[in-house]
Amino acid sequence: MTEDPFTAAARRQASARPAALGRRIAARLIDALLVGAVTSVAAVPLGMRAWEHVEEKMEAARLSGEKVTVWLVDGTTGVHLAVVLGVLLIAGVLLEVLPTSRTGRTPGKKALGLQVRDIEGHEPPSFGGSLLRWAVGTLPTLLVIGVIGHLWALVDRPWRQAWHDKAAHTFVAGD
Repeated sequence: MTEDPFTAAARRQASARPAALGRRIAARLIDALLVGAVTSVAAVPLGMRAWEHVEEKMEAARLSGEKVTVWLVDGTTGVHLAVVLGVLLIAGVLLEVLPTSRTGRTPGKKALGLQVRDIEGHEPPSFGGSLLRWAVGTLPTLLVIGVIGHLWALVDRPWRQAWHDKAAHTFVAGD
């Protein structure tokens, strides 16, 4: 016998509890390490090439004997940076956004028994919601300011939502 969808939704909502912050942080670290490892496959060789390119430009400026401005970001290093950011975006979508929209679980959350849920329906968020959640949680963190958004979960009640959860209308539930 299949369960009435309204009864199933009520059961999920009644069983939902915000996850412990320590487990959330550990899951976030696992996910960040996975995305970072994939991104570093592109970042390390391109970073080395960019470094060599800048050193060559500085050496040429020294040898010219003239006072010359050497730009760190130019056509070469800018392309390298764009490729690395592209890899970061693709890795984030494949390792975080898609799993969140399908099952509510990134690899880190799955390992620690956590699930991202929509605040109202208690189902995994849509692809758009997952993408918004990832963008608000990840992009400002690259600039360090996003750490405040993650720490917001320490004071938020009752769902312990970080800013990216608030933006996407989600919360992280513990099993």
